[in-house]
Amino acid sequence: MSLTRRNLLAGAASAPVLMSASHALAQGIQPKRGGVLNVILNPEPPVLQIGVNNQTPTLIQGTKITQGLLKFSPTLDPLPELAKSWTVSPDGLEYVFRLQENVKWHDGRPFTADDVIYSVMTFNREIAPRLRGVLSGIAEATAPDPHTVRFVLKQAFQPFLLCFDATALPIVAKHIYDGNDIRSNPFNAKPVGTGPFKFVEWQRGNFVRMERNENYWKPGQPYLDGILWRVIPDAQSRRVALTGGQVQMATATDIEPFDVPALRQAPNLNVTTKGWEYFSPMFWYEPNHRIKPFDDKRVRQAMSMALDRNFIVNRLWFGLGKAATGPVASTTRFYDASAKVAPFDVAKARALLDEAGVRANAQGIRGSFKHLIPPYGEIWTRMGEYFRQAMRQIGFEVTLESTDAGTWGSRVANWDFETTSNVLYQFGDPTLGVERSYVSSNIQKILFTNTSGYSNPKVDELFNRARVSGGEADRRAAFSEVQKTLVEDMPLLWVVEVNYPTITDKKLHNAVQLGTGDHASYDDVFLA
Repeated sequence: MSLTRRNLLAGAASAPVLMSASHALAQGIQPKRGGVLNVILNPEPPVLQIGVNNQTPTLIQGTKITQGLLKFSPTLDPLPELAKSWTVSPDGLEYVFRLQENVKWHDGRPFTADDVIYSVMTFNREIAPRLRGVLSGIAEATAPDPHTVRFVLKQAFQPFLLCFDATALPIVAKHIYDGNDIRSNPFNAKPVGTGPFKFVEWQRGNFVRMERNENYWKPGQPYLDGILWRVIPDAQSRRVALTGGQVQMATATDIEPFDVPALRQAPNLNVTTKGWEYFSPMFWYEPNHRIKPFDDKRVRQAMSMALDRNFIVNRLWFGLGKAATGPVASTTRFYDASAKVAPFDVAKARALLDEAGVRANAQGIRGSFKHLIPPYGEIWTRMGEYFRQAMRQIGFEVTLESTDAGTWGSRVANWDFETTSNVLYQFGDPTLGVERSYVSSNIQKILFTNTSGYSNPKVDELFNRARVSGGEADRRAAFSEVQKTLVEDMPLLWVVEVNYPTITDKKLHNAVQLGTGDHASYDDVFLA
């Protein structure tokens, strides 16, 4: 990761800009205007507005409508988006963003600094599960003029710029949300943004349709006439639609991992696992600490020891990832390789449960619980089935529960589960994407917070120390210690650092260029 003082201080003049049209021309491919991109949307999200909902399907389709101040290269260098340049004071306390001019919301209203301040200080501060602590560190937010925003921090925060991608901190229209309840706003189902595509229609259970924004602030873009997001619940039908050319893109778990090896050989398709550098997705099993015996760390340690992570990566994910060693992904800043979970050992797991007083009866059963499966495809069901088998080896009977995306999100948010599984993004820095799952101040009835209910004052203090420290060495020391503490406590059962595939028709160009991959605006994507 390259967040040096030089590129933090610089704006558009010195930040590397991805000129994808030029890249295409260099390859002898002329960007072509026209055509509708068909993309799989799986599962169908409960709403379409980023921020209100942060599940993967919402983020992927929503970034075509809603934008952030910045975007990020594969090496996580900040690039201009709604902010055309930015400066940072030498003490790291003041950030000034110069905004793009002549930007309009899809309803024709002008985009101004007031929208940015509202988005940061009200919209995201109220509902963003991972940014509440960060945004509370802003002492002052002002607009010197309609196209300039100035933030003054209470204390230096090293990864502040990393907050401003659309997936982490979307910029929304103040006139749409101000004075209304954010979560129940009707525009969550028909978003109004500044992006290259405008919402047109949502036929639930069928498709979401977007069309070109003819008044987009980048001249001559977007190239596509529109995007049709097709809801295809059946995994085999999704594969057939992709191989047959009815859709031109699939991503994340749209295509089951066991199908990916064959699709790599398909003559009309490209497969890449690039474009997840900003996110570093981490898969885990999550026990609810409010329910016994999950409140005992020895039980959680035993459950972790019963998981054969290498088997999971190789046989269930078909190599699309690597075995997780702790709460911080190896691709995320401040990863400490010395903080490792205990290895797979069923015998030691059983002994640890005996020590914890969770003993087996005459039938070898220590207890039973339910596992709530996220509805994101067959791989999640298979991970649930593996979990049931692994827990059976150490004496737990597990009943699997299935549901739809909205119900799953609601139940987890309301702590209405015994165990579940999840994948969370890490956003380049532990303060932005890891801390939220473990600090006690973030135990909230909101999805993607500390829904397990884990609480350790030492962990709270370490994460706070890393957040408020402006020095690299101090942050590294705090994060190293917190990783070792978490590996001992095992609040969550980290399993796989996922490398999701993005599979595209060879007619589709520029689909994956940034460190956010297909979570990009797609203003320079074209079909040829």
